[in-house]
Amino acid sequence: MGTPITERGLKKLNSKKGLKIFLKDDNASIAKVLRTVIYEEQLVKLQEELIKLQNWVVENNKKVIIIFEGRDAAGKGGAIRRITEHLNPREFRVVALPKPTEEETGQWYFQRYINQLPKEGKIVFFDRSWYNRAIVEPVNGFCTPEEYKVFMNQVNDFERMITESGIILIKFYFSISKDEQAKRFEDIKSSIIKKWKFSNVDRRALELWDEYTAYKKKMFKKTDTKIAPWIVIKANRKSKARIEAIEHILKLIPYQTKKSE
Repeated sequence: MGTPITERGLKKLNSKKGLKIFLKDDNASIAKVLRTVIYEEQLVKLQEELIKLQNWVVENNKKVIIIFEGRDAAGKGGAIRRITEHLNPREFRVVALPKPTEEETGQWYFQRYINQLPKEGKIVFFDRSWYNRAIVEPVNGFCTPEEYKVFMNQVNDFERMITESGIILIKFYFSISKDEQAKRFEDIKSSIIKKWKFSNVDRRALELWDEYTAYKKKMFKKTDTKIAPWIVIKANRKSKARIEAIEHILKLIPYQTKKSE
């Protein structure tokens, strides 16, 4: 027998949200619906706090960068969408840079990212960042060993410079298992509205799993610094990962100072 449903749980199941989820998914179990309702309630409360945080950033002319890294299909984009869902779109940007142009290839590697740094009162979310050169590029042969070496020698200094200039920098790594990545790739490939996301890099990601892991370990060893530490989010469950990421943001950015008024 399963865990008995409490009176509070029963109320959640009978709520508009609970009934809506039941109607939407014929195969939904009571436990799954209850989990979803609790997640959505938590999410709304945290999103309200994110609005307060954004107001604090704007009012105090702060500059914030939040980086989302992780393997393909780790849920980075989905997490960013939940975080920004109710924020003022004028005061934040999501940056997901395409392949560098010929001109950008000839520049200092960090140049294209410097052009994306936040102005006062703004938050910039990076859906992948300069850390492409730490893992994706060397694994797939998109950079030379020398370019990789130069990047690894410079990245900590680059982050020290931007944080010393007053930018708040948060670095997330969304971690998923190999089985979960395979499952998500199958979901993407079989979805009419998502299959455009499946790239050649994705196609090779599972066979290059061990190479990704080796470069990931090197990245953590070199770039997990006191100034800019990595926050690893276990992301096999998307809802849990999103809640955890938001909680970290709310904890790390000292927006609470306005609450005493």
